[in-house]
Amino acid sequence: MGYPIEASCQCGQVTYKLSAPPKKVIACHCRECQKLATSPFSVTAIVSAADIEFSGTMHEWGRLAESGNRNNAKFCSGCGNRIFHFNPEEPDVIKLKLKPVGMIDDTVFAPTMHVWASEKLSWYQIPEGMPTFDKQPGA
Repeated sequence: MGYPIEASCQCGQVTYKLSAPPKKVIACHCRECQKLATSPFSVTAIVSAADIEFSGTMHEWGRLAESGNRNNAKFCSGCGNRIFHFNPEEPDVIKLKLKPVGMIDDTVFAPTMHVWASEKLSWYQIPEGMPTFDKQPGA
């Protein structure tokens, strides 16, 4: 896969250009991510803020995570797609939500681990051999 890669939200108003591979890609099964994704889990790519450029108008929302950290989110002001999460105390880390509209190679966002498996929906089976954690590693 060649970099940079470009993607957008559902309506195309917010775009991003990622210039380097993610550090890791996490499938999260917590209840909050299930609500966010309207799916059994959400997928987040951890990237360096220096490796990504955003354009378009985004709104912001935030909540306190179980860990005590802030979990702020940026989302498209047009279609409402969540674009990324961040902790204001860690400005160099972007938690890019999986919205690879227009990407050529979707394997860049294939999960490398599953977290919050303790809240996983019973009918979803995590692939065998995948690193899996009951909660957030290190929490």
